[in-house]
Amino acid sequence: MTSAAAAKAKSQAKTKSAEQAIRTLTKHGEPITFQAIQREAGVSHTFLYGRPDLRGRIERLRTQTRPIPAPAPPADEQSTLVLALTSQIAQLKKQHRQEVQALRDALERAHGENLDLHRELDRRTEAPDSRPRRPTPADNVASIEGTS
Repeated sequence: MTSAAAAKAKSQAKTKSAEQAIRTLTKHGEPITFQAIQREAGVSHTFLYGRPDLRGRIERLRTQTRPIPAPAPPADEQSTLVLALTSQIAQLKKQHRQEVQALRDALERAHGENLDLHRELDRRTEAPDSRPRRPTPADNVASIEGTS
């Protein structure tokens, strides 16, 4: 086989591959673009643009399958949506602040109960001097303030 015949066979194989890619993309409802066909067929961009019959077919199919953009909602709808979302965000922020405060209050109570239990334990032990230092109420207040 001569090099010219080999080049012609290679070109025909690439053309078949590109046509198969077009059929596959169309069948799957994918957009027909040069890049999609190039990727699907494994051919170069230059090859697709260099074949007038393929190029014209791709350009026609590309315009046919291009989705029509949805119209933008009227300005009144947009402002209503923005107001609704802003209100929802404000409500969520308020709820978040309340939950954080409730958690801080619960933590403060837990620190107080912990301190009471340590004091009771110290009272029941015979040698409180040998035990490690227990947290004081000031330590608990500092740890609560540090969580802000």
